[in-house]
Amino acid sequence: MYIPSLFDNLEEQENNQKENLSKLELSDILIETKTCKRCKLSETRKNVVFGEGPMNPEIMVIGEGPGETEDIQGRPFVGKAGQLLTKIFESVGLNRDEIYITNVVKCRPPGNRNPFPEEIEQCRPFLDAQIKILDPKIIILLGAVACKTILKNFSSITKIRGEIILQDNRYYIPMFHPSYLLRNASRSVGSPRWLTWKDIQKVKHFIEENKS
Repeated sequence: MYIPSLFDNLEEQENNQKENLSKLELSDILIETKTCKRCKLSETRKNVVFGEGPMNPEIMVIGEGPGETEDIQGRPFVGKAGQLLTKIFESVGLNRDEIYITNVVKCRPPGNRNPFPEEIEQCRPFLDAQIKILDPKIIILLGAVACKTILKNFSSITKIRGEIILQDNRYYIPMFHPSYLLRNASRSVGSPRWLTWKDIQKVKHFIEENKS
C-alpha cells in the first residue's frame, strides 16, 4: 500500500517558498535572514551579511560568502578582497555605491572555506529573491562557487570568465574572485588581473549599450 511521503512535494514546497520570499520587500527578507537557522553556519556567525546597495541597480555582484572582516562588520566585501573589488569598479568609472553586492551564502563559512552544497541550498531562496526583486541589468558572478550556483552549464571559471551569458532572461558575466587576484598580483598582459580589467570594461560597455 502506498503511503504518502513528506518528500512527495518537496520541489513544489521549495518553489512556493521562493515565490513567497519574492513577494516580500527586501527589508522583510533581511529581517528573516537575521534569525535564520537553516544550516550550521548560523551557529558560528557573528553577523548575517545580507548584502548592500541601491534598490534599482544596473549591476549586481554575487560572491561566494562573507569573510572574517565581513562577518564582524555585517557588510559584504569590506576586507582586502572588497577593497580590490572597489578599485576594479573605479578603474572603469563605476561607483560601488550604485552596485548591489551580496554573496551566495549570507553567513561566514568557518575558516573561509567554500560553503557546502547543503548550506548553499538552504540559503538559495534568499539569493533568488534578491535577484528577482532587484532585477539588475547584469549580474557579475565572482569565482567558481557563484558560477556553479547560478549557471546551468558551468565548466570552469577560466573557460567562461568574461563571457556575457543569457540565462532565463537574465545576463550574467563570470569574473575571477578578488581573493584570487590578491594571490596573483601580476598585471602583465594575459594575467588574471589584466583579464579582470578587460572583463569589467565589458560590463561598463554593456551598461552603456543598454541604457533605458
